[in-house]
Amino acid sequence: MALTVQNQRRVAKTGVMIGLILGAVFAAGPVLWMLSSSFKSNTQIFELPPRLVTDTFSFDAYVAIFTNPETMRFFLNSYVVAGSVTILTLLVAIQAAYAFSRFDFRGKRILNVVIVSVQAVPPITLLIPYFGLMVALGLYNSYLGLILTYMVFTLPYAIIMMTGYFNTLPKELDEAVRVDGAGSMTALWRILVPISIPGIVSVGIYTFMIAWNEYLFALTLTRTIDMRTVPIGIQLLMGQHSYEWNQIMAMSVLGSIPVLILFLFFQRYFISGLTAGSVKS
Repeated sequence: MALTVQNQRRVAKTGVMIGLILGAVFAAGPVLWMLSSSFKSNTQIFELPPRLVTDTFSFDAYVAIFTNPETMRFFLNSYVVAGSVTILTLLVAIQAAYAFSRFDFRGKRILNVVIVSVQAVPPITLLIPYFGLMVALGLYNSYLGLILTYMVFTLPYAIIMMTGYFNTLPKELDEAVRVDGAGSMTALWRILVPISIPGIVSVGIYTFMIAWNEYLFALTLTRTIDMRTVPIGIQLLMGQHSYEWNQIMAMSVLGSIPVLILFLFFQRYFISGLTAGSVKS
């Protein structure tokens, strides 16, 4: 009987390992192929049988991207927009979350419902209204237009997560500061914010990812090449008669690096922040 149970455990462990390996191959396969294709010529990409590693590596795709002012402009635009959205979202969300967590005020429940409801609205349904609004305000084809639009979608999540994180912190912390004569903003920025770094980092990374990868509104709310972002730049490499597949893959690799670096450096804060922010709200 003991041998039977032991064998069952071995079979179960083997099945789990096989499942994990297959899942890893399924998830990592496209990424490895993208990376490999970025070092190939277009001819090598479509060789049969396909090969993940070729005899020669070509950096032509990366050279073409780095020497093209237009493609470098795409990266600059993405950094400006994503960085601005992240900073502004955090500044607003931290203060809004502090108010929802620590104070009772008229309309609090209604505002909570509105914030949650915005999360439930499909972004594509707001595409045409936002296009008309940005044209009417003179913000079409501008950084400010993209930044304000992205913040509509990043702020609700950021406020919800930061409110949940602040709710896990004892109110005695900021109450003790106010007893000493300091104001609410002092309690927030000098006491709560320093000990809320994991939550702030997790929200910041998520916000940056949303703004960096967004495609639909960036395509609709910009017109000229000098205002396009990286996702649009990748799409522009798909010509009418030919696709520069190696450059598409190279630009996709370069576009993945900022988010990857952020996650690798702040992984510990990111995971703990998401966990803490979802415990209590």
